[in-house]
Amino acid sequence: MSGYEVTSRNKVRRLEGRAHYDRETVHAVLDAALVCHVGIVREEGPLVVPTIFGRIDDTVYFHGSVASGNLRAMRAGTEVCVAATVVDGIVLARSLFNSSMNYQSVVAFGRSRQVSDPGEREAALKAISDHVLPGRWEDARRPDHTEDLQTAVVAVDIEQASAKVRDWGVGDEPEEDLELDVWAGVLPLRMVTGEPQPDPKLRPGIEVPGYVRDRE
Repeated sequence: MSGYEVTSRNKVRRLEGRAHYDRETVHAVLDAALVCHVGIVREEGPLVVPTIFGRIDDTVYFHGSVASGNLRAMRAGTEVCVAATVVDGIVLARSLFNSSMNYQSVVAFGRSRQVSDPGEREAALKAISDHVLPGRWEDARRPDHTEDLQTAVVAVDIEQASAKVRDWGVGDEPEEDLELDVWAGVLPLRMVTGEPQPDPKLRPGIEVPGYVRDRE
């Protein structure tokens, strides 16, 4: 799997040793992040919106109401920046200056386009559903014609991207800080699911599906 071309737009300049341009890493971070942030420039100025998404190969898909101003701009075609982050831990050095975080992040660039082809629309909506909760697409009712007309689907074909990863422990300096009586180490962080909460209107006898119960 080849990497993304490094250009002035996606080159990581700060802490270059953490940079990754290979598709495998970029795709893995996107797949691990539940939400991303989509940035575009509108007439009023920059706009960044948090949203769920789905990925198929080098294309990231989004959906929402046809009335959404952000999606209207993206349906018309515009330059887009997509950012996603997974925070894995708080790195506690003996000094505040050297404290940090362990993380995985991606910044990707591309031009948006409206998805009109029925086959691609269905694949995009399934990818978004699978990204949030694999198995739900096969279980829940699919959108009907009226709902489909109210739903916009847009794609961003990734042209350039970079990932940045920190996954190690404390880096204290100067060495004199090692003599300080201050606890240092890493506090791991992860997102976990809680106990499923059934809808009060749920019909009797419907058990929690395995794909819900086992979601990590």
